[in-house]
Amino acid sequence: MKKIKQNISFILLLTLWCSVIYGQNINKFDESGKRHGLWKGVYEDTKNPRYEGTFEHGKETGVFKYFDNTVKLVVIATRDFSANDGSHYTTFYNQKGFKVSEGKVVGKDTYVGEWKYYHLDSKKIMTLENYVDGKLNGVRKVYFPNDKIAEETTYVNGKKEGKYKKYADNGVVLEESNYKNDQYDGMATFRISEKQISGQGMFKNGKKVGKWKVLENGKLKTVNMDLQGKKFEKRTKPVEDYQGK
Repeated sequence: MKKIKQNISFILLLTLWCSVIYGQNINKFDESGKRHGLWKGVYEDTKNPRYEGTFEHGKETGVFKYFDNTVKLVVIATRDFSANDGSHYTTFYNQKGFKVSEGKVVGKDTYVGEWKYYHLDSKKIMTLENYVDGKLNGVRKVYFPNDKIAEETTYVNGKKEGKYKKYADNGVVLEESNYKNDQYDGMATFRISEKQISGQGMFKNGKKVGKWKVLENGKLKTVNMDLQGKKFEKRTKPVEDYQGK
């Protein structure tokens, strides 16, 4: 019995000693006052763990983990600083552990390169984007859960510029249009089915101009928009409402 008590006392002392040593080796600064070694942060209101990661004389190294504000310690984001070039690869997660989005960040919040966004609670990609110095550039693609393309939008320096297409989940092109400086500009065609046009004509600076073919009461008629003075109202249904009719 005495020996058991001695063993328990030894274990308690060892645990306490390890806790002290461990506590002394986190959240430390080097001689220059820079963060160095393992750091752990907490939420101020609950004191639940907020993040953990390692610093090398003020610079983040390896993978940092960020937790939600619960006792479950669900990882809601990671930042991988392995590139060692001032950038980090960031991945966001939802409460169920599925990826929400991922991509490269320079500095604190400047997106660069390809970013991926995922459908809810799924490994399937919902959106692909490309960034240059934090601004959208190139073709932004949106996908249906069945992997078929839903939208294609061209960007230049964060603004829509060039061709735009919207699809139904059966592949029908619902909209073909053009953008200039983030506004409709040029020829545009809107459809409600593969063979049925709902509107077709020219845009200039975001407004319909000239003669347009417009679907009214099941028939196409020609309307001179220069005489109408009407603002553009989109005539296609949202992609998710399309029933192939």
